[in-house]
Amino acid sequence: MTRASRGVDPPQFRQLLGRFATGVTVLTTRKPNGEPIGMTASSVASVSLDPPLVLVSVDKQNDMHAALESGRHFVLNILAAEQEALSRRFAANETDRFRGVSYTENERGIAVIEGIVAHIECEKRSAVPGGDHTIFIGLVVGGDATDRRPLLYYRGGYAGLSR
Repeated sequence: MTRASRGVDPPQFRQLLGRFATGVTVLTTRKPNGEPIGMTASSVASVSLDPPLVLVSVDKQNDMHAALESGRHFVLNILAAEQEALSRRFAANETDRFRGVSYTENERGIAVIEGIVAHIECEKRSAVPGGDHTIFIGLVVGGDATDRRPLLYYRGGYAGLSR
């Protein structure tokens, strides 16, 4: 098999994509048993304006994957510059990531974290295989935004906007 058909190796892939600054979100939904679940996600993008669609990519091994497969709604909580600790917490392999986290629930019972830049409420429309991840596409059905500064992720570390 040639390199072109296999793609670049993982270290080069990380180095290349590490140069792409991204916003940081905490993706939230509910497990089938009703418990809230969340994970840090930076693989988020807009898909379409009409209808308003976004995507989030989730590793098939992550506990969030099963919750999104079975659920119909999710929220993308866009973190503020001072919420790096929340990003790290929801990225960790912890059983109760919500312990001590201030949040409210939207009308669908999904966690909306307090102090964020914005939240995007979604109704799951499709799930597309993407290698070791699944790409979940959601119709944006609600949300809210503030003027807070966002938390960014760049070259393996966190940053904020200076303006």
